[in-house]
Amino acid sequence: MYYFRVWATFFRNSIIREMMFKGNFLIQIVTRAFWFFAQIAMFKVIFVKVTAINGWSEDQYFAFMATGMLINGIVETFFMPNCANLSEQIRTGRLDFALIKPLNTQFLASLERINLAMLSQVILAVVLLVTSLVRIGQPISPLSVLAYLGFVLFGVLFFYSLMIVMACTSIFMGRNQGLYDFWFYITVFARYPRSIYDGRDSARFEAGEMLQFGFSWVVPILLVVTVPARIIVGTLHQPVFALVAGIAACMGLLISKLVFAWSLNHYRSASS
Repeated sequence: MYYFRVWATFFRNSIIREMMFKGNFLIQIVTRAFWFFAQIAMFKVIFVKVTAINGWSEDQYFAFMATGMLINGIVETFFMPNCANLSEQIRTGRLDFALIKPLNTQFLASLERINLAMLSQVILAVVLLVTSLVRIGQPISPLSVLAYLGFVLFGVLFFYSLMIVMACTSIFMGRNQGLYDFWFYITVFARYPRSIYDGRDSARFEAGEMLQFGFSWVVPILLVVTVPARIIVGTLHQPVFALVAGIAACMGLLISKLVFAWSLNHYRSASS
């Protein structure tokens, strides 16, 4: 409850900051909405020409897209602003103030700032998901809904772990302003289902097979989005993928905690 009250204070402070610049807040919402509808329009055009994309029907694909947007929206709302700001805190020495507070430092460094404008993407993603499921028309059991929410949480934890590990490199490099760019380059692969990279029917797509293997079994960013999407549309036929996604999320969270603690041992304040 103590940490929840602290987080509630962070949330209230974020609202105050956003309302100080209402124009900027509205522009961010409009920008995210434009990007959202542009993505929908692009795939609507594609599905005019085809009935399915590598086994995904139109409504199934939009359910997958909504799942990816939901996970990404949660991560960018609660974690990205803080991880991106960690580099500046290290460079200026303001991380010293976080270290002396009676709070877990990783908690403070991960949740102090909240990008409320990104909540609009979360809301749009939920609307798209519900619309897609209604159009599919298949009954969904409460167990499937719980499993879906659980694996969405796994996806959030996995991407958070990846992000915090990337942010920790600032302690050694002094500045890591390429965090946003690198984050985009990594997560762009998770915007498409795992089967998209399947090149087994042609030798020309060996690169796709390599990407599929690497981002499924080494850094499973494809599984943490594809698994919950397949669960909710009822097409998960390989439970091993769900097992790998769950293990990857738990291991990622543990590794991120160890890396963060190890990095702090090498931190030197701006005055030392």
